[in-house]
Amino acid sequence: MRSVRTAIRALPLAGACLAFGPALATNGYFPHGYGMKAKGMAGVSTALAQDSLGGATNPAGMVFAGSRLDVGADLFMPRRDAERSGAGLPTLNGKVESDKTSFFVPEFGYNHMLRSDLSLGVTVYGNGGMNTTYPQGNFNCGAGAANMLCGSGTLGVDLAQLIVAPTVAYKLTEQHAVGLALLLGYQRFKAEGLQAFDNAPGFPPFTGSPGSVTNNGYDSSTGIGVRLGYQGRLSERFSIGATYAPKMNMGRFDKYKGLFVDSGDFDIPEHYSVGVAFMPTPAWTIAIDYGRINYSGVHSVGNPSSNQAPLGAANGPGFGWKDIDVLKIGVAWRVSEAWTVRAGYNRGDNPVRSADITFNILAPGVMKDHYTAGFTVALDKTSELTGALMLARRQSVTGASMFNAIMGPGAGGNETVSMRQSQIGLAWGRRF
Repeated sequence: MRSVRTAIRALPLAGACLAFGPALATNGYFPHGYGMKAKGMAGVSTALAQDSLGGATNPAGMVFAGSRLDVGADLFMPRRDAERSGAGLPTLNGKVESDKTSFFVPEFGYNHMLRSDLSLGVTVYGNGGMNTTYPQGNFNCGAGAANMLCGSGTLGVDLAQLIVAPTVAYKLTEQHAVGLALLLGYQRFKAEGLQAFDNAPGFPPFTGSPGSVTNNGYDSSTGIGVRLGYQGRLSERFSIGATYAPKMNMGRFDKYKGLFVDSGDFDIPEHYSVGVAFMPTPAWTIAIDYGRINYSGVHSVGNPSSNQAPLGAANGPGFGWKDIDVLKIGVAWRVSEAWTVRAGYNRGDNPVRSADITFNILAPGVMKDHYTAGFTVALDKTSELTGALMLARRQSVTGASMFNAIMGPGAGGNETVSMRQSQIGLAWGRRF
């Protein structure tokens, strides 16, 4: 019952997370890791049990993590820009940068050992990344001042996904455990400045549901999913893990049924990971995770933008994101009884194809390489402070503009979207 009460108390925190608007465009729109210790090691977590964020990583690890509470926050600082050049209509050329460049992202986890072989807990975490706010700029599409996609006013979208994940983990034997997280999802979305795609005069009829494409404020939806996990300690120095979350079915965004495929459908994609951790000496840990995120299974994300159907139709255009593989390598060194330092490298595929560049001005989730570092310092016998830093170098994708097909060959030239990122965070943990 204590864990149920804690899960209920976590709901206001989930609301606070959403209010700050996660903008975590790293491995697509999934963050590079969950939990400050994992973030310092490039996100590796599948075969490790370092904190109570197992509902977002591997729920089986919660029974090895013990009774504990973890509360933290990141300052996430992405820099996004979009540029069009070589357009036959010169007034379409130009460059804009997304105004919002810093986001506060909290995290929360709690775990309680009912017995030595059974734990209950709760994790609160978020995904995001489709968050852009481009100013109108100096574009002109032939009918007066316009933004980069020939609408009016600010151009951009905002997607945030928050999940409260109650967990249960059980040791099958002293060294092998399984876990289950129930994923209670809430997401919200808004779009601005897409009037040209809302059957505007002078443009083709893009959508089958005019009036439900842009500038309708926030809409929200809910859904339920699960995450399954296994973790095994094959020896004192070697552990393995695996976790799987099927596609999470979410309700439709009714206010944007003319934008997203199948009348506003926007699910959370299937994803999984496997991992190993090795301790060559008691002071050193080396861990590797391989993960996959199947964005193509969510049609609003994975359908090509060139699909010959209206926006919002059952097989309408999407962002064209491909499935991605993610490799995470992390190292931890226990310097002393009080101090541990960490480092890592996260390499994820870029899901954005050049053929879908125009739609991805709104969602430039193009990142590949992430470099991380972190530390934990013991404050006393039961509490600790953990910090993590992530840097991701600038990444760009260029492709032919969709306006070449709309306004005539060469009219739209080429478009480029770019991003670079930095992130710094602190978390406090306490063992009970």
